[in-house]
Amino acid sequence: MLGKWNKSVILSYIGLSFSVLGVFLIFKGLDTKYSIVCFMYAGICDLFDGTVARRCKRTKEEKKFGIELDSLIDVFNFVAFPIIILCSLKITYLYAVFVYIIYAIFGIARLAHFNITTDNTPIKNYTGLPVTYAAFFFSTFYSLSYILSNNIFNISYLLLMLIISIMYIIKVKIPKPGLISSIMFFFLAIIFTILYLFIL
Repeated sequence: MLGKWNKSVILSYIGLSFSVLGVFLIFKGLDTKYSIVCFMYAGICDLFDGTVARRCKRTKEEKKFGIELDSLIDVFNFVAFPIIILCSLKITYLYAVFVYIIYAIFGIARLAHFNITTDNTPIKNYTGLPVTYAAFFFSTFYSLSYILSNNIFNISYLLLMLIISIMYIIKVKIPKPGLISSIMFFFLAIIFTILYLFIL
């Protein structure tokens, strides 16, 4: 059977499943907040999948496959999915298309750059904003939709997407989250899950 199906890539596939579920919920006509929750957990899976993979005994081929798999899934999870989410919120102004195009190009360019520069060894800092961080910024910013007017929120969400797009490609050092930070992100996701599903 083609591909790799061992435990070193299981979190990557689970993260992808969350995003597919999120898109499905959008097209079922459910409130966007459910897809936002899926987006958060896709990000959490991506945050931990590298740690899980490095603790598994892998061949060189499995390591190379893991890098390619992670990058391809990131294209869907953190480039395509956010655009789908914003479109589901009816942010479909003509000028929004240009923001979506910029976001897609810069996000994929960043992932392509990562693919040719990584050697799968642990690092302390990223150069440019990792696309995974989109899950944190978009998901938490969504909470403002409950307090801002629709027009202000839509414009602000587009502005956030544009800023994130630029952060993907500029040469700025971004600290890589350690285990403690990753656990904090996980509990933050739980808090926002409760907030979106049971309070707001």
